[in-house]
Amino acid sequence: MKSVGIMGGTFNPIHMGHLAIAQKALEQFSLNKILFIPSGVPYMKDLQEVLPGEIRCEMTRLAIQDFPAFRLSMLEVAKKKNTYTYETLADLKTAAPDTVYYFILGADSLWAIDSWKKPAEIFANCHILAAVRDDKSPADMERQIADLQERYHAIISLLEINSMDVSSSMIREKVKAHKSIHGLVPEAVEAYILKHKLYQI
Repeated sequence: MKSVGIMGGTFNPIHMGHLAIAQKALEQFSLNKILFIPSGVPYMKDLQEVLPGEIRCEMTRLAIQDFPAFRLSMLEVAKKKNTYTYETLADLKTAAPDTVYYFILGADSLWAIDSWKKPAEIFANCHILAAVRDDKSPADMERQIADLQERYHAIISLLEINSMDVSSSMIREKVKAHKSIHGLVPEAVEAYILKHKLYQI
């Protein structure tokens, strides 16, 4: 059985925090590779702030180009419509039924996943890896995980990683304010953003 991690998200833009979490998952769970899957038309986001999928995919490609175990998947972007995690996981399982998928998310998503489309199908098709955050106490995390395990028979493990004070919204605001984003995103992504004058409006 192959073990493949999934990093999903808008990646608007991708940043060093995403890469750090993916690398930790790869090492901690001895995964074969990590798929980075930029969302197509993200139904939970304000579309006015989200760049076209092709641009977000190119930034993702640039960000992961030096990581041999990281791969870009355009599975969701290619659909040109609202994309849902349960559908993506079902597509991946159909294409590679001998693969175990590890879906990587932030700890906050453990509290939000009930509001996602068909959460039971998500849990049925993957092992959840939740990145621990400083603002979530271990006791709260344990209670939430126990609740999801009881209701959905979910398989959930914790990623022990030092939280990074970086987010995509922070990067967009810095660019808009003409402030440096050096060190917050890979250099190739920084150069791409500046060259194409992204996020400046």
